[in-house]
Amino acid sequence: MTTGSADSPATLYGPVSLFLGVIALAAAVFAGFVGIAIPLLSGSLAVTFGFLGLGRGLGRGLCAAGLLTGGMGVLYPVILVAA
Repeated sequence: MTTGSADSPATLYGPVSLFLGVIALAAAVFAGFVGIAIPLLSGSLAVTFGFLGLGRGLGRGLCAAGLLTGGMGVLYPVILVAA
């Protein structure tokens, strides 16, 4: 008997977090051209999905990488504006 599938929408928290974190970091580098809305939005979503994935315990490495890149994508434009 099968106990159920391991596939669930929660398994995608890690890859989505990493993807959004990379987008946030790339957009933060070019914040002068694209503005700061894209890195702030995608970075905050990456941090949110990273925390959700770490809480569920699924794909911890991808979630941690997405959390790191998303956090840097959010903090970089904020620090530039503050300076």
